[in-house]
Amino acid sequence: MTGPRGPKPKRRFSRNNIFIYGTLLLVSIYYLLPLYVMVVTSLKGMPEIRLGNVFSPPVEITFEPWVKAWSQACTGINCDGLSRGFWNSVRILIPSVTLSIAVASVNGYALSNWKFKGSEVFFNILILGAFIPYQIMLYPIVILLRELGLYGGLTGLVMVHTVFGMPILTLLFRNYFSSIPDELFKAARVDGAGFWRIYFKIMMPMALPIFVVAIILQVTGIWNDFLFGVIYTKPDLYPMTVQLNNIVNSVQGVKEYNVNMAATLLTGLVPLVIYFASGKLFVRGIAAGAVKG
Repeated sequence: MTGPRGPKPKRRFSRNNIFIYGTLLLVSIYYLLPLYVMVVTSLKGMPEIRLGNVFSPPVEITFEPWVKAWSQACTGINCDGLSRGFWNSVRILIPSVTLSIAVASVNGYALSNWKFKGSEVFFNILILGAFIPYQIMLYPIVILLRELGLYGGLTGLVMVHTVFGMPILTLLFRNYFSSIPDELFKAARVDGAGFWRIYFKIMMPMALPIFVVAIILQVTGIWNDFLFGVIYTKPDLYPMTVQLNNIVNSVQGVKEYNVNMAATLLTGLVPLVIYFASGKLFVRGIAAGAVKG
């Protein structure tokens, strides 16, 4: 009579598992603890905050700091909270994301399937733009926008975000479209489909994951931008991040930490919601060719 065969079952609490899960737990605590402090502080009143225990949950939950951060906090001479900055950010975000992704997707499609003489040189020059530090381009762009009559307005800022997002997005789309079998493209060409018909009928429906990757990257980058917003717009058109900086760094009156925490959380909600709503497609897009050469 022979004994049981097959590989020996692994122990659930082996040394490797304890080390891996222990490390993951410590890293999770490290990153989640500041978020926890922000949330509980934003739900406390100032008398409770002055007691000094930042880790304790609120004894009496209040949403007044959130209301004040949204509609009453002072940012300089204006005391309308983050609401004005939020709508400015939306007006910047939607056209910037739409234009940059639309143009970059067509660029990537053309560079992967409709190669022309000098296309590789053009692509290398375009990608070079992704490695140029933003800081050295700030003043030349100020001069350019001033000459075009767009300095200080949202249109100029939309153009800046669109241009600076183009290199990395083109790389993502080119790599993704290159991973699609050439047989599909060749079959469409045999059937008489042209440039735009192939793009809209074949490439776009198959590229949903990489479009989600591009949207998440652009939304996160544009919504969280501070530098371009404070340089290329004027106070009435400041985006939400600039308004947040003005609230947090205000030196007038009592420092309201609960309002500051609530304002910070409100500013970060949009990219967080978009990421969690489409996280699976983001991972799928990366795995399906977003970082392939």
